[in-house]
Amino acid sequence: MEDEEMEKKVHQYLQRKGFRVAGLALLEDRTRLSAATTTTTTASSSSHSLSDAALSRSENDPARYYDGYSKLRTWAYSYLDHYKHELLRILYPLFFHCFMDLVAEGHTQEACSFFHTFREDHEHSRDLKKLESILSPLHLEQMEVARSLRQNKFRIKLCEVYSYELLLQYLHKTQALVVLGIINERIDFQVSPGQSPLIIDDSDAVVLIGTSKDLTKQINQKEVHWGILEDSLEERMEKAISDSDKTEIESKDADTEDNKARNCFVQRSSEGGKQGGSHKKIKKDKFVGTTGKNMKSETSMVSIAPRVKPELTLPMTSVEVEQSILEDLRNRAQLNSLSLPSFNHYMWNSACSQGENGPSQIERVSTSDEARKSCTLFQGHSGPVYSAMFSPIGDFLLSSSADSTIRLWNTKLNANLVCYKGHNYPVWDVQFSPVGHYFASASHDRTARIWSMDKIQPLRIMAGHLSDVDCVQWHVNCNYIATGSSDKTVRLWDVQTGECIRMFIGHRSMVLSLAMSPDGRYMASGDEDGTIMMWDISSGRCVSPLVGHNSCVWSLAYSCEGALLASGSADCTVKLWDVASSSKTLKMDDTKGGSANRLRMLKALPTKSTPVYTLQFSRRNLLFAAGAPSLGS
Repeated sequence: MEDEEMEKKVHQYLQRKGFRVAGLALLEDRTRLSAATTTTTTASSSSHSLSDAALSRSENDPARYYDGYSKLRTWAYSYLDHYKHELLRILYPLFFHCFMDLVAEGHTQEACSFFHTFREDHEHSRDLKKLESILSPLHLEQMEVARSLRQNKFRIKLCEVYSYELLLQYLHKTQALVVLGIINERIDFQVSPGQSPLIIDDSDAVVLIGTSKDLTKQINQKEVHWGILEDSLEERMEKAISDSDKTEIESKDADTEDNKARNCFVQRSSEGGKQGGSHKKIKKDKFVGTTGKNMKSETSMVSIAPRVKPELTLPMTSVEVEQSILEDLRNRAQLNSLSLPSFNHYMWNSACSQGENGPSQIERVSTSDEARKSCTLFQGHSGPVYSAMFSPIGDFLLSSSADSTIRLWNTKLNANLVCYKGHNYPVWDVQFSPVGHYFASASHDRTARIWSMDKIQPLRIMAGHLSDVDCVQWHVNCNYIATGSSDKTVRLWDVQTGECIRMFIGHRSMVLSLAMSPDGRYMASGDEDGTIMMWDISSGRCVSPLVGHNSCVWSLAYSCEGALLASGSADCTVKLWDVASSSKTLKMDDTKGGSANRLRMLKALPTKSTPVYTLQFSRRNLLFAAGAPSLGS
């Protein structure tokens, strides 16, 4: 009965979240299993018992703490003294948390054995004798020292060359999941540039910092340089438009002077009524021109954004590609609350996908009389593919899978070029940077990683989330990435240092989607409950929530000038939100001390029975949406 009730709840959950196909598959599996013979049932039960035993051993085996600490200890002591003193700093918090986690799981004997085996490494600690008396999970709650160690975090100083790099390589090569979990939850690294100093004694090398709230305040005080890149294509386009506007105004002024001289005699001999009519027409023309200028300045957020220098080495772009992008920017439709975008929605039953400007390279649409559609199938992953993204130019495709790998495909050759291995668990999301070449990944192993196409090792590992990192998004200036997690938080990371510089707290369920405004100042995040929150990156606070969806928000996308925000959900709708005028109103409210919710929904675009999984604005501001139709509706 309990299994049947559990299956019913799972089926209801899948229906509520829009996974009708998965719900039908669950019912089919249940019917197939109920009709199986006794022999098949016996075989399946034995296989289940073996898998359950292996799973319980991997997750509940107390020996994993001993192995993880012992291997890291042996690795740290094997290095030269120049780096050893920094690497050994990690053992201090790792020792205490391995011991306390063993006690918390009820492995008292194994905890005592672990404590006495490695206590000689930390005889200098004042808390060693106090922790020795911890013999039960109740002691962890009662003792002040244990509560302080478990509620706060350790901050460890490391030098980027070579100590921090060596540690990242060790975590990348080994399957030290216990060590990685403790580092994610309990340790913050303060990485300084340069090599390790010869001076070993440092009283602030390993310190216990404040609680999670104090830590959030401390993190959000760090400086963030939001804005767009210097000498970007958008900036060049803005300059070209402003120059053309100046030229047009000068030519109009010259034409006006000529018209005045030419019509001087006509104006003198005309009657008063006609003269009054011409004045009205001139006033109307002036009014229309002024309105057009105001509308343009109202919708363009990118033009007033500050310019920042890139921290990464940017790839070169060919002249042909730049000309193509500039052509799209010249023909971009200006969107606002009164002028909504054109909307194209794609749905498919096979593994075909659609690109930004029509069919992409992965889908081939024949031009024959039969007008048959065929797909180019990319095979290589050994598990389900959770995310795929084209490069900004469209010549490459990235895919991430449950097999813990990321693959790079060439869309012109229809071939797999590289298989990137580094994550220990399924990779939920992968995103190209706005300039290409670099990409970021998010995984079930609670880390996000930054890669470059020409290297198989990750450039940075962002560790700090307490649960799965479900989504990742690049900042428009490529100096930061944002990550959304099942721990209900969003974090902003510095690409150069790998340091968390913002922590956004406010969601009540797992964060599934992220989007950055074109000017780089605002960020939107969507969660499993259907709530969308808009954040001010510079201050780290929530500008206002956007409430309208009643199920998971799978995708978010800003229009190219930042006036509109589109959201796609499992409730089979796409919603358009007015964020430009709302942001202006909220800025005025900030000066008055008000905090009213003024963000408004402009339009809801429902589908018949298709959950919307992904959204994207093209460079010409055409909105594309995609999803798989539900078969059970």
